[in-house]
Amino acid sequence: MLAYCLRRVIYAVPTMLGVALVCFVLMHIAPGDPLVAILPPDASAELQAQLRELYGLNRSLPEQFAMWVWRALHGDLGVSIASNRAVAGEVLRAVGNTLRIALVAAFIGFAFGCLFGLLAGYFRGTWIDRLASICSVLGVSVPHYWLGMVMVILFSSQLMWLPATGAGPSGSNDWAWDWAHLQFLLLPALTMSVIPMGIIARTVRALVADILEQEFIVGLRAKGLTHTGVLRHMVKNAAPTALAVLGLQLGYLLGGSILIETVFSWPGAGLLLNSAIFQRDLPLLQGTILVLALFFVVLNLLVDVLQTLLDPRIARS
Repeated sequence: MLAYCLRRVIYAVPTMLGVALVCFVLMHIAPGDPLVAILPPDASAELQAQLRELYGLNRSLPEQFAMWVWRALHGDLGVSIASNRAVAGEVLRAVGNTLRIALVAAFIGFAFGCLFGLLAGYFRGTWIDRLASICSVLGVSVPHYWLGMVMVILFSSQLMWLPATGAGPSGSNDWAWDWAHLQFLLLPALTMSVIPMGIIARTVRALVADILEQEFIVGLRAKGLTHTGVLRHMVKNAAPTALAVLGLQLGYLLGGSILIETVFSWPGAGLLLNSAIFQRDLPLLQGTILVLALFFVVLNLLVDVLQTLLDPRIARS
């Protein structure tokens, strides 16, 4: 088990280096000058040269990449060109806000997705299967940014039950898990949970339908095991794959929340990425993508370890 975990950690190192390289190259081949956001229109050539030297843009691309990776290894992601604040602090604060809605959305999506999938797979061919399958297909098909706007119109504008935007009565700096703050989190979390709920439901439905046709299930029923006992064995066999899908979906929620956070003005990593893209703030953009990629790699590592704990055959293979 320990050797398997060490092997997975070693595999994650080149993955992170590859992500850092791709992120750096894509940012620098994009058209436009990153200093446009802070330079006045009539900036002199001397001022431009000073700013390029200050941000290291006068060096060659290999030198810039090496310096960026070296500073990142020491926790320094540079300084934002637009705000002149440390990128590490900006990114960690935004990722913390995104983690809140991503974890709540993943919990909702996993709970209802597993429920719909189990019902659809166990009662396959019945109206319960068709209803659960329709719900899962709608969850995958409906654009989540459109659903977010619909939920704002319905629950905020019409019913006035929940606030439409923001991360708390006084922002996200003094976040607390109470109703005054949770009501700001519900709409974006529910909107983000729809897609993972549909994907997990379809995955669990296929797993359950396949497991029910295997010989050991027939043997368990022949021995007189109750429906609860059969369900327990079925869940145990479906858990590793369902957990892997959950880990992937949580990673996608962290990196793919840009539209949801823009709709609800949630101060997370998605909204930070959106502003960095429009301002062409290279240090902020690179730092945000790198931290999100790091979270994605760590999540996959944790899922691999949990899968091994649930199914030791994975480590032996």
